[in-house]
Amino acid sequence: MEQKMIDDGKPLAWLSYLGILLLIPLLVNKDNEYSKFHVKQGIVLLVCSIAGSVVSIILAFIPVIGHLISLAIWIFILVLVIMGIINALNGKTEPLPVIGKYAEKIKL
Repeated sequence: MEQKMIDDGKPLAWLSYLGILLLIPLLVNKDNEYSKFHVKQGIVLLVCSIAGSVVSIILAFIPVIGHLISLAIWIFILVLVIMGIINALNGKTEPLPVIGKYAEKIKL
């Protein structure tokens, strides 16, 4: 990926990891491959967050163990969000662990 594309996409690409805010880089930088890469990662992360919410609600009925598993899910998602933001701000296009391979299959 060329440096100009990265430099043009960097100011907004990090928003891709903040839930629905991924629409901003998607709409503003729709022709920028760097932004698209991070938007795809953000879409998968958003889906994982929604799934994590559903699982957490179900696990809430299991005392202690359910809460610990739910906490682990949210810590994992938070770590991925932080990694994604850091990668976007540093100009990197590294797939996120575990979920990155699913982002590559999205066509934008």
